[in-house]
Amino acid sequence: MTTSRRAVLAALVLLLAAGLLSAAPPKQEEKPYALIFCTVWAPDGRPAWGVKLKVRRAGQKKAKWEGVSDRRGEFALRVPAGAADYVITADLDTKGPQPEAKVHVENDERVDVSLHLTE
Repeated sequence: MTTSRRAVLAALVLLLAAGLLSAAPPKQEEKPYALIFCTVWAPDGRPAWGVKLKVRRAGQKKAKWEGVSDRRGEFALRVPAGAADYVITADLDTKGPQPEAKVHVENDERVDVSLHLTE
């Protein structure tokens, strides 16, 4: 093989390798989800920010998801699409029952719920 053929072959190999390495990974299809959108309200009727929230499926004791309400008292969580019931509980540093809200999700939808704090 002559030097010019080797150079052309090497250039082709480099171009092919560069094309394979720079190719974007195949796009994964996103699974359907439902969105639970919760607004936390303080006892005075204002949005409550910084409230730690725990979310679990109804019938289960342990929370599967956690989050904190933002400055507008809002918290959003993606959950698997499909009929299911969830319980959102405020994790406050007080003794006694914690405020909670129940949510029913039917499919891949957004469900809005309010959680009112009493203390």
